[in-house]
Amino acid sequence: MTVPVDALLFSATAAAVVGIAGAVIILAIARVRVAVAAVAAPLVVVLSVTAGVIAGAGSMLLSAADLTGILLVLLATVPIALAVGALVAVRIQSAARAAERAAAAAETERRIEGQRRDLIAWVSHDLRTPLAGIRATAEALQDGVIPDAVGAAESIRHDAMRMSAMVDDLLMLSRLQAPSVALERMDMDIGDLVSDTVAALRPIAEAAGVELTGAAPTGVRATVASPELRRAIGNLVVNGIRHTPRGGVVDTTLALEDGRAVVAVADSCGGIPETDLPHVFETGWRGSASRRPDAGAGLGLAIVRGVADAHQGSATVRNNSTGCVFELRLPVTV
Repeated sequence: MTVPVDALLFSATAAAVVGIAGAVIILAIARVRVAVAAVAAPLVVVLSVTAGVIAGAGSMLLSAADLTGILLVLLATVPIALAVGALVAVRIQSAARAAERAAAAAETERRIEGQRRDLIAWVSHDLRTPLAGIRATAEALQDGVIPDAVGAAESIRHDAMRMSAMVDDLLMLSRLQAPSVALERMDMDIGDLVSDTVAALRPIAEAAGVELTGAAPTGVRATVASPELRRAIGNLVVNGIRHTPRGGVVDTTLALEDGRAVVAVADSCGGIPETDLPHVFETGWRGSASRRPDAGAGLGLAIVRGVADAHQGSATVRNNSTGCVFELRLPVTV
């Protein structure tokens, strides 16, 4: 059977028109929903072929029965086209999610690397200060310039303790951030842990002229890593003491909310600028007002967030009328 040239032209023209129109529509849909466009794309091919067959049917002298049979065959390909489109859509979505995860991981790695560089610079700077003090005091003792050996020894001890605290913070943070390290956990009463931690810090508060208040009822139990959680709560309380002026109050409470233990530490620091609130738990972050010689390496609150993350909890901060409220939320034992 010889197919007339005009039938070929009619078929090709109709198929091209439908195909181009369908491609334009698919591209428009793809800008909004790529998956929908992927499902619809094979249908455009089927519609383009169908349009070509219908356009050329008259020139090819096809009977109504023949044309109906061909259209039914084309109709039978629609489910296959939809299945192929759905499969392509699934692969596209999977690839898109993988790309998003890779981009997020790369961004997180860049952010962590930037924080790591800043941290190294800050810690190096902060370590130089006590090291310089130790060296100067030791040289003065050696030269006989300082007659009070006891006072010099106390100065050296104080600077050595500052350096030891910085190193301890670095080791703790590194341990919390290491993916292969599993914390040892035990079921315990969070109220007892909070009370003990606050009691141990009362001498520091008294020396700073700050009053420690609050309540930690017993009976709130959770499976936690005790040393790490004690360190996190202690960091919050010490942070409150450090930034509260003499005569101020640091209030520590424990409550049970929505199946989580909430340790809240409210200080009298006067508040944190709203622009700084999202950054207070970042590694090495310190507000300009806190960069005092005794401000530490800026790791205390980063450790709090690390402990919260390790327990599938959260650490947040907000301003109130007198200062800030830091909250550490942990899932409790069911």
